Amino acid sequence: MAMNRRYLVRDTSLRNGTLPDAHTQALPLAARRGFALLIAVIFAAVMLTIGLALGSLGYKQQVISSSAIESQYAFYAADSALECALYYDQQQNHFAYDSTQQVPSSAYSFSCDGVTSLQIPGVSPKTYQSMGSYTDQVLTFRLSLDSGQRCADVTIYKPSDPAQKTYLFSQGYDISCTAVESATADTRYVSRGLETSY
Repeated sequence: MAMNRRYLVRDTSLRNGTLPDAHTQALPLAARRGFALLIAVIFAAVMLTIGLALGSLGYKQQVISSSAIESQYAFYAADSALECALYYDQQQNHFAYDSTQQVPSSAYSFSCDGVTSLQIPGVSPKTYQSMGSYTDQVLTFRLSLDSGQRCADVTIYKPSDPAQKTYLFSQGYDISCTAVESATADTRYVSRGLETSY
């Protein structure tokens, strides 16, 4: 067989028990250089893209899962505070309308989860709001729940007219009351609210 300097010599003898591939032997030697490197780079790029996509998906799932857990904590805090306020109002008439408007707000404090209700900093615990034909007594409290790990704010609208409805609003937080009070715009927390009327 004649040897050509530009092409590999075609050898039909067996190498390692297999015949050489006719397509690769016809390629010029210069065209075959770096072919394996190109395939390796493409393969690495594809695997890196798949790995980054899976990592991003896993991170998003973790954030969603964490948010769902925090949301449940906030919901249960709101529900506990609402149930506690309902008990004190319906069973003990603890938040009865003060027609003299002289009863101190401390007289309306109550205890839940072994902790006495607190005043919300910067918020008057007892105010009166005119609703036209009647007046609402508005009581606002903060409760520390779950051994101080969670917090809830309760607002009670007690009307002067017994024919009107009483409204209770409860806002639960997945963080402590201390953290709620010191929260800034950058603080990350979850809050859930519940309301009832009767």
